[in-house]
Amino acid sequence: MRDGSPTVKRNRGERDRLVREGVLVPDENPALFRFSADYVFTSRSLAAGVVIDGNSNGGHWQENPAATRKLSEHSGPLTRLEVEAAMDAYDRYQQSGEHAAIFDTFGEPRDFWVRSTRERPNRIYPTKPIVGFVQNKTQLNGGWGQKTDAAARLHNAGYIIVEADNAPVPPPERYDHLANNADRIRLCARNYYVEPARENGAAKVAIRASDLSRDMGLRDAFPAICSALGGEKFQKLANVPAPAHTLPNPSSSTVFTYQFAALEGHQIMTLQPTTAMPATTNLILYGPPGTGKTYATAWEAVRLCLGDAVAETLSNNRDALMAEYHRLVGEGRIEFITFHQSMAYEDFVEGRQPTTGSDEGEEGTSAGFRLETVPGIFRRIAKRAETGLGKKAISNRITTEGRQIYKMSVGFSRDAGDQELFEEVIEGGYTVLDWEDIDWSDPRYEKAEEILKTCEAQGKIEGPVSLQSGQVSITDTFRNRLKAGDIIIVSKGNRLIRAIGEVTGPYEYHPRPEGRFGHRRDVQWLWHDPAGVPVTEIYDGNFTMRSLYGLNNARLNIPVLERYMNSAITEIDADVEREAFVLIIDEINRANISKVFGELITLLEPDKRLGQPNALKVHLPYSRDEFGVPANLHIIGTMNTADRSIALLDTALRRRFTFRELMPDVDELRRALTTRQLDAGNLDGIDLCKLLLKINERIEYLFDREHQIGHAYFTSCRSRADVEDVMRHKIIPLLAEYFYEDWSKVAAVLGDGDGTNGSRVLEARRLAAPAGFSDDELGGDKMRWSVKASFDFSDFAA
Repeated sequence: MRDGSPTVKRNRGERDRLVREGVLVPDENPALFRFSADYVFTSRSLAAGVVIDGNSNGGHWQENPAATRKLSEHSGPLTRLEVEAAMDAYDRYQQSGEHAAIFDTFGEPRDFWVRSTRERPNRIYPTKPIVGFVQNKTQLNGGWGQKTDAAARLHNAGYIIVEADNAPVPPPERYDHLANNADRIRLCARNYYVEPARENGAAKVAIRASDLSRDMGLRDAFPAICSALGGEKFQKLANVPAPAHTLPNPSSSTVFTYQFAALEGHQIMTLQPTTAMPATTNLILYGPPGTGKTYATAWEAVRLCLGDAVAETLSNNRDALMAEYHRLVGEGRIEFITFHQSMAYEDFVEGRQPTTGSDEGEEGTSAGFRLETVPGIFRRIAKRAETGLGKKAISNRITTEGRQIYKMSVGFSRDAGDQELFEEVIEGGYTVLDWEDIDWSDPRYEKAEEILKTCEAQGKIEGPVSLQSGQVSITDTFRNRLKAGDIIIVSKGNRLIRAIGEVTGPYEYHPRPEGRFGHRRDVQWLWHDPAGVPVTEIYDGNFTMRSLYGLNNARLNIPVLERYMNSAITEIDADVEREAFVLIIDEINRANISKVFGELITLLEPDKRLGQPNALKVHLPYSRDEFGVPANLHIIGTMNTADRSIALLDTALRRRFTFRELMPDVDELRRALTTRQLDAGNLDGIDLCKLLLKINERIEYLFDREHQIGHAYFTSCRSRADVEDVMRHKIIPLLAEYFYEDWSKVAAVLGDGDGTNGSRVLEARRLAAPAGFSDDELGGDKMRWSVKASFDFSDFAA
């Protein structure tokens, strides 16, 4: 086999594979290879394509009569090149009738189709003729039921089975012989992305998680896709180096990029994100109203979370940016709060709130109420930021896919020995269940009915017993339904969670001297916090008092749960950047900053954050917990300078924040309208840029620069009527407030002078003195001002 030119050939990948597997070995002639053993080809053209780089139609190649393997003896998984060669043959059959002896026997396709991995005029092929051609068979089943059936063989070879309209067909879950989960994702990614790119001579290939999910017809599988694409198994399967990837990961938008390298010296590497996270940010955006401060905070928050490169691609697409912003809010990585005059430390950091009902369940009762320490938004997001994932955790993350999630109680939070029991199970690597002190290890207890019989005969709990009784149903769940790999969330009362773990072992009975909590399952604890965090961090309501029950995934915040699950993964590099979290404080200057932040104002400084050289912690006044601010928690504030002067802001806050001014910007106005195919310089004959500039010049002259009108007031305008509406209902009332109802100044800003000669927006009528008043008694003319029904924008004509 010669090492011919050109180097990029359709079947070159198959030749390279045969070299790697030792089927082809160097010949005495350095330009050739020879076969070390018999090798079966499905067609002469494929043999020619592999053996001589495709520079032959295969017509002069003859089968080896001395070969020990025959074409009909095809065994093992199908290869991509075999399947694609069969598709080539099927195309020729439809065009010229070639290979009719095989293809005619299958008749018209009916049930199952397969999608080609190559770009073709028609990428959909019937499964049975394709597999029949590869196997040289004319009789076989086309479905999934047996491992040798056509759809099953193609599925296990990494092909996507589709409907006649190319819509992916979900494989049946009941068949164990079908590839699934990460294995299937890796096979499809190799076949439909990596190998076609190699065939086309590309230097690299990029795979977006959402594209692969769409191609395969998967739903809510982005964590599994990203985990599969980032792992070493895929690198070995597809013979690619470790990829670069965008952040966030996992996400539908995550893109994995693989550089094709020479085989010699190729090593499997660990996954490295391509986006470095920024240093701690304390930023306040300030300026007059309508200058886009709130929108700018969304962009800054997304930039901090995803990195500059990703955010830059969203900078000119407001809808895409806000979609990403809302996704990050849903994942708990961005929080938004508006300060007001009544905001207090107890709202922001932590405080005491009266609580009624039993802590172990709403069904319980308690006399009166009790005061509970409740974390505020700042403490909640700070705790969340401590679970931010580093590079290693991102690339090796544990996901919830294929796992059932359970809520479980370990002890009773108000019992004297609860803390000791909790510490015991965490240190021991297991969880325990109370109920009847009976050994359920016997295999007959795999049936709930047998548990019921034994409870009736030996149980110590009083009252009638049924399959629905806790000692039966919960024991059955703990012993039989809870599987290895499932996730348990350990509650602290009904309002907090304090541990998350993965079940790793079967049921065991370990009796204890006190006769309780003898039922045990081994658990790998993924996260724990004795103080607990609010259950609403991961679930859309409080838990119930039932000891063990499955949770509805639709009510779980899966991204936040998975972040807690992976937060214990340790990094080789102690200084590795972790996922960013952002707290946005709107109208930060409207609250009493010293009152709201309290002693935490010192902890905001970047060098005082956790993990930094001068890290500080304080003891919080209500919970007495030790608390510090993580370095990956960024704070962005906004301040409307028309509400309160920046000079009046707390000096301690000013020293700890960077300030960025946002002023009215006609260029931003032009860009905003241009994205909607509108011209800010000529919107129905109105030059909006000129209008904005002229109004602000007059405001600055009559009042100050901090009370100008922002460009955002006009960015949504599409017509002259919209401009009039903004002027009538937003600009004029705002100006009236600025000038304390001095309408002569409002008129001056709008260019109407005294409102009597050639009024454009406002008009004035001199009031006659009422009976009993002399004309000069009240010091001059009195005017009645009104807003005109129609505005004259001739001074701002385009």
